[in-house]
Amino acid sequence: MSGHSKWHNIQQKKGKADAARANIFTKIGREIAVAVKEGGPDPNSNSKLAQVIAKAKDNNMPNDNISRSIKKASGELGSINYETMVYEGYGVGGTAIIVEALTDNKNRTAGEVRHIFDKFGGSMGTTGCVSFMFNRKGVITISKEDVTEDDLMLYALDAGAEDINSEDEEVFEVYTEPSQVIEVRKSLEDAGVKVLQAEASLVPDNYVTPNAEQQATLERMLDMFDENDDVQNVYHNAVLELDDEE
Repeated sequence: MSGHSKWHNIQQKKGKADAARANIFTKIGREIAVAVKEGGPDPNSNSKLAQVIAKAKDNNMPNDNISRSIKKASGELGSINYETMVYEGYGVGGTAIIVEALTDNKNRTAGEVRHIFDKFGGSMGTTGCVSFMFNRKGVITISKEDVTEDDLMLYALDAGAEDINSEDEEVFEVYTEPSQVIEVRKSLEDAGVKVLQAEASLVPDNYVTPNAEQQATLERMLDMFDENDDVQNVYHNAVLELDDEE
């Protein structure tokens, strides 16, 4: 993912996911449950919960659903036993892939993730085999139609951001410390900048460009990961040039 294809990729994949499955709110609800368990139900004092709530709103999750998820997690902390698991491996074309999951059954999830890697010509590796190729950053995405680069640079630096990536044809990416996503987003919005998306993410140091056949295989792999109930996020370093009519 780089240049135009990166944002186009994210949006098209999200559109497919929204149309293909009804469990996006369930996955976010699971993230809310874990965040509440770790830091309590008040987003003002629980930055992780605040970030998940922002993610929920970016995905058009109704406020009632968000409140219900927080209340449910607050009342059932004793029965919640989700564990964060991270799996690393390779897809076709030398693509580095990181899969983040929340699960109540590590053996089941590990087996399912390994199966998906194997099914599409990849291989699940050991911890650390590809994570060194990525850095965790706060990524705030803004349409180039809404602000000039010069203005955004001023707003972003004033907000405490670290850098701006302007390589994409459609959007700017403002990079922050992961813990500063909410604060920098608010500062940008207070300055009148419309934010498309803001989240902590894993950003690769370098990208690979698989051939057309390999890209199609990777797309099927990513879709299958996305359909898995336990998988929360998948990060990779492939440039995927998708057809606009797909």
